[in-house]
Amino acid sequence: MRREIRWRYEEERRGGRWFKREDEESGIDFTCRWRDPREIVLFGTKEMAGDQKTKRREKMAGDQRPEGRRERRKEKFAPKARRNTEAIVDKVLKRNNYDDWKYQIERYLQEHGLWDIVNGTESQPADSRDKTWKQKNEEALKAIRDSCGPQKLSSIKKEKLAKDAWDHLASLSHHKGTTDVDYMRYLSLCNAVAKGDWEKTQSFPGFQDAVNARVSIMNRTMLHIATSNGHVHIVEKLVELMSEEALEVKDIYGSTALSLAAANGSTKINIAKPMVRKYKKLLCIKNSFEYIPVVMAAANGNKEMVYYLYSKTPDEELNPDTGNNSGALLLTSLITADMFDVALDLVERYPNLCDLHEVSALLALAKKPSAFQSGCIKVRSTHSIEGNIENPKDEVPDIENPCEGSRRRGHAIFKVSDFVCTAVPGINNIYQLKLKHNQALELLKSICRSLPVSNDSEVIDNLNQKQNDPTVIDMGINAIVEATKHGIVELIVHIIRSYPFMIDALSEKKQNIFLSAISYRQEGIFNLLKGMHARKNESDITDEPRDNMLHLAGMLAPSSRLSNISGAAMQMQRELQWFKEVEKLVLYPMDKEQKNQAGKTPRELLTEEHKELVKAAEKWMKGTASSCMVVATLIATVMFAAAFTVPGGNHGETGIAIFLDDNSFLVFIIADALSLFSSSTSVLMFLGILTSRYTEDDFLTTLPRRMIIGLATLFFSLTTMTIAFAATLFIILHERITWVAIPVSLLASIPISLFALLQFPLLFEMITSTYGSGIFNEKTEPLY
Repeated sequence: MRREIRWRYEEERRGGRWFKREDEESGIDFTCRWRDPREIVLFGTKEMAGDQKTKRREKMAGDQRPEGRRERRKEKFAPKARRNTEAIVDKVLKRNNYDDWKYQIERYLQEHGLWDIVNGTESQPADSRDKTWKQKNEEALKAIRDSCGPQKLSSIKKEKLAKDAWDHLASLSHHKGTTDVDYMRYLSLCNAVAKGDWEKTQSFPGFQDAVNARVSIMNRTMLHIATSNGHVHIVEKLVELMSEEALEVKDIYGSTALSLAAANGSTKINIAKPMVRKYKKLLCIKNSFEYIPVVMAAANGNKEMVYYLYSKTPDEELNPDTGNNSGALLLTSLITADMFDVALDLVERYPNLCDLHEVSALLALAKKPSAFQSGCIKVRSTHSIEGNIENPKDEVPDIENPCEGSRRRGHAIFKVSDFVCTAVPGINNIYQLKLKHNQALELLKSICRSLPVSNDSEVIDNLNQKQNDPTVIDMGINAIVEATKHGIVELIVHIIRSYPFMIDALSEKKQNIFLSAISYRQEGIFNLLKGMHARKNESDITDEPRDNMLHLAGMLAPSSRLSNISGAAMQMQRELQWFKEVEKLVLYPMDKEQKNQAGKTPRELLTEEHKELVKAAEKWMKGTASSCMVVATLIATVMFAAAFTVPGGNHGETGIAIFLDDNSFLVFIIADALSLFSSSTSVLMFLGILTSRYTEDDFLTTLPRRMIIGLATLFFSLTTMTIAFAATLFIILHERITWVAIPVSLLASIPISLFALLQFPLLFEMITSTYGSGIFNEKTEPLY
């Protein structure tokens, strides 16, 4: 083989001429650049003649270069013909060279006695201990992998048999094993099936032969195409005509027609039923992801299909005692898809799915904070709805007909309650949320009951020494750390009840559960653990950067936690409340001044971490105060002027108001005075906010208190101003068209309603955060 290799050096960017030289030993032409008549660059070495400078350069390039560097340089500049990939084939497999690649690799396999393994002549023996066949298969598989190139390698890296890898590469290159298929002649047939035209499909020439054949470049049969497009009538007729072997045909992604039906969220179970009725073995055939159809349906959130396939899948396929992992995959997929009712039934049927070597179910639950009440936004006034929900264990739906479900029989009031909970949209959402919480909690309890009890002291020691050890991972550290991150109190409680020593488990940051709760600002877990006797010396514990728990409280909270709080000022207040609360737990004053690895005390760290938040909080406070101050000033001006221009006018001689004895006039005077005084107070409060120093501690109580008073008095002034306006209308119109005053007064209340709608949530949150019980006094479930 003759090749031309061009050597180019970056230091030579000027002109020159090229010349060719044939190496006598290898017979390879090299094209090199002539830099100088005395110097030729070749194979990374330099042949030079001339002065002492040239000789020193040659010596440095050869003798003084370390052996390792010299070998690496030779390897770098070695001809491509010497590389391992081209020892089998000239070029790796690409999109347009399959035939050439196939010819070369086939000849290589024949020369080494491996071709019978690939073409299926020498099938896999029944005895799995046959080392000869196993060794041949590994050699053939290695040859295919080494010669197919990195792009194709990713598609066959999961294949365990050389024949499967060969056929898969062939299918990717639009071939079928050792035979070629003309897919173009099936194009009209594929179009007819995709459109759902059974008459045109049936009239295709050679239809009987095409029923069991692959008809598309994706290696799909007509059944695949009909299933993907949701044509139930064609699927039913094709299944009757197809053989069982044809039903097992996989496309280039390793999916049977049933697997496609399971993955398609829009596909109805009527498409899967004919295939399952005819050939139940399809329920156990895995795709390229090692997923059986029911797992595929769960992974894609196809609930109706999951209910049906779960009821039909053989027990031995899901039972972990048979050495099959499909049950574990199904369990995690069901949890991810929020199908806790089926997951609960699966766990109770096969408790061994939840042993210490299969904690992926706990980890999946730990990543679903919305499945637990402590992990999502609280819904108030739902206790009656929650009490109306039955125990999920007693309400497992009809798996094959999930819509029919179990119905309660009894007093009529329960039926009415059921109707309200399911028919009214808002209440139905709350009902479904509470039902999901109860089912997830029941599933968690069932999983923890299935975990075996262990008192192995060596395993406990590994908690702080071998964080990446498989035994420790199997103990559920990842699950408990993930639950702490998302604030799932229920999961923490039940895991620690099953394994009390897990309370000292360390995360990757060398933080236990309590320190992690502070880092992630999870007040539920913090309240759960702060009262324990073991937490008294918690300030002595530090994480990897030598941060004690007060340092962790001084760090900026995760953005996901801050985003749940309205306004930068409220966020800063919450950060200060965390710091003050953790500071109460510090027993020794020296811990408050302890420096971490960066040389910062907790207070210094708090100041540095919250610089930007303080600026944002100041901007928010000033913006809100300025806007509200304009409104309050306007109200004060109007109300002051209204006091001297009373409705109906005054007596010319005495100056006394004409309607002084009228009750409506008395209401006007009182409302006007209250509006003037409250708006003036509001202006002063907002002025105090604008002139504040805006230190960190001001955001704890001082600034929120001023904002609360300012907003409350502003709302009160708006209300009394509207009352004064309504009283004025009654005074003026009471003798003629009294009824006009009523609708006009109602229209005047619209601004008050809008203000209340926009500002009351903020005002209420600020009041409860500043003067309420706070987030650190909530009652939590006892740990033991």
